[in-house]
Amino acid sequence: MTPFQAATHPDPYGYYQQLRQHSELWFDPGLGLWIASSARAVEAIATHPDCLVRPPGEPVPCAIAHGSAGQVFGHLMRMNEGERHRCPRRVIAPVLASIGAASIAHSVMRLFDSPGDPFEELNALIFTLPVSVVADLLGFACGQLQEVAERTRDFVACLSPLSDEAQLHAADVAAVRLGDLFNGLLSSEGKERGVLDHIYSQHQSGDWPDRDALIANVIGLLSQTCEASAGLIGNTLVALQQQPGLLQSVRQAPQRAVELVAEVARHDSPVQNTRRFVAARCTVGDRVLAAGDTVLLLLASANRDPWANPDPDSFQLDRPARRTFSFGYARHECPGQQLALSIASHAIQALLRRQPAFSADALQWRYLPSLNGRIPRFYHQEHTQ
Repeated sequence: MTPFQAATHPDPYGYYQQLRQHSELWFDPGLGLWIASSARAVEAIATHPDCLVRPPGEPVPCAIAHGSAGQVFGHLMRMNEGERHRCPRRVIAPVLASIGAASIAHSVMRLFDSPGDPFEELNALIFTLPVSVVADLLGFACGQLQEVAERTRDFVACLSPLSDEAQLHAADVAAVRLGDLFNGLLSSEGKERGVLDHIYSQHQSGDWPDRDALIANVIGLLSQTCEASAGLIGNTLVALQQQPGLLQSVRQAPQRAVELVAEVARHDSPVQNTRRFVAARCTVGDRVLAAGDTVLLLLASANRDPWANPDPDSFQLDRPARRTFSFGYARHECPGQQLALSIASHAIQALLRRQPAFSADALQWRYLPSLNGRIPRFYHQEHTQ
C-alpha cells in the first residue's frame, strides 16, 4: 500500500500506525517525496515558513494554468502565502465565524428533500446539500442553488490530478459561469445577499481591493465545501453503520450529532492527506529537506497519533481536548471548519429523521477514486455482490 492508496482503502489506519512507528518524517524513494506521518511532524511542516502550499515555480498546476479554472485557482487564499493568503482570510474568516447555528439549521431544513431512489439520491445529496446551504447563506435564490452546486462540482474536478481533459474543460466552463453568477448577485440592487453582503462590505472597507480575488475566493468557499463535506457526511453514515450504539445514542439525543460529526472528522477524516513544497533548504527535527522537495502530510494519521489524542483508535463522542488535523493546521487551517461541522451535523439529524430510507443498517459503500479524499458512494446491497 502507498499513502495515496490508503486514502480509499477500507481500513488504512493500521497502515498509518506502521508508518508512525517506522518514522515520523522520512523520504520515500519510490514516491519521490517526504512522508510526515505523526502529529508532531505534521505540525512542524505546517508551521515551517519554508514549507509552502504550492511549489514556488508553479503557483498554478500546469494542467489548468492557461484556463479560467486556473485563474480562479491562482487567487485562492488556501493556495497562496503572504498577503495573497492573509488579506482574503482577514475578510472572510470573521464572517464565516459569525454565521449562527440557527441560520444553518434553517437552511438545511428548507433544502432537505430527496424523493426517489434513496441510495442514488443519498449520493447526490451529500455533495449537493452542503454546497447549496453555503450558496443559500451567501444569498443565491432557491432556483439557482442546483446550478451553483452542479457548477461547483464541475469546478472541483480541476483540483484533482486524476481529472481527464473533458473534466478540465468542464471546470473552465464552471469557473466562468460561477464568476458570472457571483457578479450578478453582487450587482443586484435592493436585494438581501446574506453572507455575501458582509464579505463584500469587509472587502470594500479593507485593504483587499481586488474584485477578481474576491470572486475567486467566494467560489473557493463553495469548492472547499463540496468534497470535504460530502466525505464528512458520508463517513458519519459509515460510522453509524459500523457502530450501532452510535445510531441509538444520536436518535435518542439528536443534539449529539454535533459531537458525532466532530469525532468522525478526527477518526475517519474526509481529507486524508495534503502536500507542502519546500522553498528553501531547511531542517525539520533531525531531517534536512532540500529546496524543491515535496512533503506529504498524512492528516488522517496525525489524527490517530496517541501523542495528539490518547486512545486514538477508539470512537469517543465525549473525547476531551479533541485534536483534529483534517481541516489543516496553523496558518492554512480552514476558516470554515465550524461551518462545515455544523452543516454536516444538521444534515445527519435530517437524514436520521427520515424513515426508513436512510436507516444506517441499509447502507453498503465503496470509496470514490481519489489520492487524498475519502468519500463513500452508497449502493443497494445486491449491487455489491
